[in-house]
Amino acid sequence: MPRPLSIKLDKPNGVLIIQWADGALCRYPLSHLREACPCVECRGGHHNMGRQGDPDHILVLRPARSYNIVRIELVGNYALQPFWDDNHHTGLYTWEYLRRLCAPPESASSATSSAAESQ
Repeated sequence: MPRPLSIKLDKPNGVLIIQWADGALCRYPLSHLREACPCVECRGGHHNMGRQGDPDHILVLRPARSYNIVRIELVGNYALQPFWDDNHHTGLYTWEYLRRLCAPPESASSATSSAAESQ
């Protein structure tokens, strides 16, 4: 599993940007991250824990109260923990889960060439 090289929280645009070691560049809308929260409260109870959330089914969750992140902390060498402005902070987003949420990943070189072509 590739690891992040850089992690940037772009609050004005409501997006988390992760550059992965294998060259993929992923942009995660904060609304998408909140709706995909893997914590027990957001997953519907302890009977659903231990199963990774399915990114194809995240929209069936109840709407979240906040899509604004106050801060993000690293958890060991395996995850991020966002702190949302409504005080929700129990979701740990593992590198594997974040990578699965990135659809479709784009390489840094293709992102650069796409930006250059649009100018």
